[in-house]
Amino acid sequence: MSDPGPQGLTSDGDGDGTRAVRAGLPEPVKYEPTLPGPVFAAHFHLPGEPTGPYTYGRDENPTWTLLERAVGELEAPGEDGVETLVFASGMAAISSVLFSRLRSGDAVVLPSDGYQALPLVRAQLEAYGIEVRTAPTGGDAQLDVLDGAKLLWIETPSNPGLDVCDIRRLASEAHARGALVAVDNTLATPLGQRPLELGADFSVASGTKQLTGHGDLLLGYVTGRDSEAMSAVRGWRKIVGAIPGPMEAWLAHRSLATLHLRVERQSANALAVAEALQDWPEELGVRYPGLPADPSYAIASRQMRGFGCVVSFTLPTRARAERFLDTLRLVDDATSFGGVRSTAERRGRWGGDAVPEGFIRMSVGAEDPEDLVADVLRALDESAG
Repeated sequence: MSDPGPQGLTSDGDGDGTRAVRAGLPEPVKYEPTLPGPVFAAHFHLPGEPTGPYTYGRDENPTWTLLERAVGELEAPGEDGVETLVFASGMAAISSVLFSRLRSGDAVVLPSDGYQALPLVRAQLEAYGIEVRTAPTGGDAQLDVLDGAKLLWIETPSNPGLDVCDIRRLASEAHARGALVAVDNTLATPLGQRPLELGADFSVASGTKQLTGHGDLLLGYVTGRDSEAMSAVRGWRKIVGAIPGPMEAWLAHRSLATLHLRVERQSANALAVAEALQDWPEELGVRYPGLPADPSYAIASRQMRGFGCVVSFTLPTRARAERFLDTLRLVDDATSFGGVRSTAERRGRWGGDAVPEGFIRMSVGAEDPEDLVADVLRALDESAG
């Protein structure tokens, strides 16, 4: 395989679409593919001293390298000194930051309304003697419990409630009080929001979702600019072996080329669905950061360049919600979000989110918006009886 040196984007080609299509590609070499295939290797030829970049498959892999450079170019375009590390899943990436930075006696602030697995993380942190404080995402409430914390974990927009906090404000306050800041950027993607530009130390995400967008792989990543902190994250990845397979990494990199197309289409579709739900005669408590009437709109419109593909709303009862989901024809009843095919679920079925029994989280795909809106409104109507 040729040297995977990055192709630099010129000032004439720095738009999000151009960047997504070309991110992380190696310099062109005659007769070699534009994006080299996955490198399957547990070990590499290694005569003499181990001074090269690739020694053993748990440490580095050329396919990871290309993907990591690509994600770094999307998360922090044009910025030197930023490093990205890829992981086997979003939870592996989240765990790497938390457990590499925190020690017994430290305090960490987590969102009380964040991703469903965070309570499991909290239990493990507390078992290690780490103090865990929580506060809601909305209203920048985490500021109230920040004093003395070593790390602030932000999830904005929050999943599944879609509240938004002011990243720049929270990061500034956290740094003034001696805390590092990590932002879960899964729902926004790097094309919708760039946490490092807003002052965060880490941007963390599950690549399982809209980043790759096809629901066919698990992946996570951490991007950061502090070399010491990222070295600790790298060490944690090595210790626990939370590494992605080369095929998953290659598929993820291939999928990045359509990220801008998917984000634009899915965001526009999500807004169309949210507007239709908002106009429905029943009060559904619709949440979508891109709706001007949404409580999060003012902050989201300042710090986000796109509002994501997830819409939430609440039906009166569990039975109504289940009838609604059963009646949908173009929307699959499935968990996760971000795929090109629309999905929805009654989120309360998992038991880990503080949401009403009839709460629906819908991930809006890339279908024709008229078809999606018609399907959702038909299902609402037919499930009402």
